Amino acid sequence: MEFRKDWHQRHHDTLKFGDHLADSVAKGMGSWRFIIIQTILVILWMGLNLVGYFFHWDAYPFILLNLVFSTQAAYAAPIIMMAQNRQNDRDRMQAQADYQTNIDAKLEIEALAIKLKSLEVDKLDKIIQILGQMKEEK
Repeated sequence: MEFRKDWHQRHHDTLKFGDHLADSVAKGMGSWRFIIIQTILVILWMGLNLVGYFFHWDAYPFILLNLVFSTQAAYAAPIIMMAQNRQNDRDRMQAQADYQTNIDAKLEIEALAIKLKSLEVDKLDKIIQILGQMKEEK
């Protein structure tokens, strides 16, 4: 028995390692967990630099922190865009599969309508034939 893959499995099979990695990074960066962890790290960074008596590795106005965020954004934006492009590809594949399903369903419905019409015509012909026989018998 042959296993028939759906559109999602076929799309998943075409992805390379970099595609999976970009999807994972975009999924992680788009989560509340990431936002909460990053917020905690920023608060710690700023707090340690404001109250640190002996060593300020990034004194106010936190230029190093700004550089870290700029670097993060420079890498995050293209990775997220790659993931969005793949989502567009998945959506396109799903739309095509839905379209094909609709075409197949339409053809089946049309065939059923023709069959029902044929049955109606056959029934009407039989009724007319029976009425004709009843008329002849009288």
